[in-house]
Amino acid sequence: MAYDFKRAFRDLYQPKEQPAIIDVPAMSFVAVAGSGDPNERDGAYQAALALLYAFSYTVKMTKKGAWQPEGYFDYVVPPLEGLWWTGAGAFDGARIANKQALSWVSLIRQPDFVTPEVFGRVCGLVAQKKPELAGALEAGRLRLVRFAEGRCAQALHKGSYDSEPATIEKLAAFVEGEGLVPDIAPGGESPAGHAATEAFDAGAMLDALDVDGAVPSVRLHHEIYLGDPRRTKPEQLKTVIRHPVRVP
Repeated sequence: MAYDFKRAFRDLYQPKEQPAIIDVPAMSFVAVAGSGDPNERDGAYQAALALLYAFSYTVKMTKKGAWQPEGYFDYVVPPLEGLWWTGAGAFDGARIANKQALSWVSLIRQPDFVTPEVFGRVCGLVAQKKPELAGALEAGRLRLVRFAEGRCAQALHKGSYDSEPATIEKLAAFVEGEGLVPDIAPGGESPAGHAATEAFDAGAMLDALDVDGAVPSVRLHHEIYLGDPRRTKPEQLKTVIRHPVRVP
């Protein structure tokens, strides 16, 4: 049976609707950073997903090829995840006035056998199979990063993405009740904040996350998508909402 990260790490991927505190360990991800409305047809977010899924499934399917990474095991590709922020101030996901002003890092977890060397080789395989992605890969838009999130509060949200604020409010009340405060960076990678559509530096954002398994200085509103919105009714979607926290 293929290894399933969601089952092996139930505390990370299958939380309850009641908020809880969790310590999130180091993990490796392929990641793409960008800005703009995630719902824009053929926009930057959709292009990011194309890179993430092409890479992740190419790694998985090396089991049928002439080459496999050292230490390979068959597994279920983990769910899509996202880090989000917008403009100045600490963004908790509860208020989105303008989706064009969103900045994001989209990620998919990778097994630990996906080393930098494996990453480079798989990118070459993706470029061969999907020439339309070769330019983005050569430009370095897809990165392999490794970081921990450390102490966080999280809860499972059931329902449409637009109804998340109610769950986020419940999460915020829980954090306050635990004597903790949110540790969400203001304005993403820029301490002063920024408009997502102005001077966005994707490379700087990914550099900030790639800290060899440590907790990065940039900690953000985090969502993990357990359902596919293309195939699931909005009221049946499940999303893990995770906020970094600290002692005041």
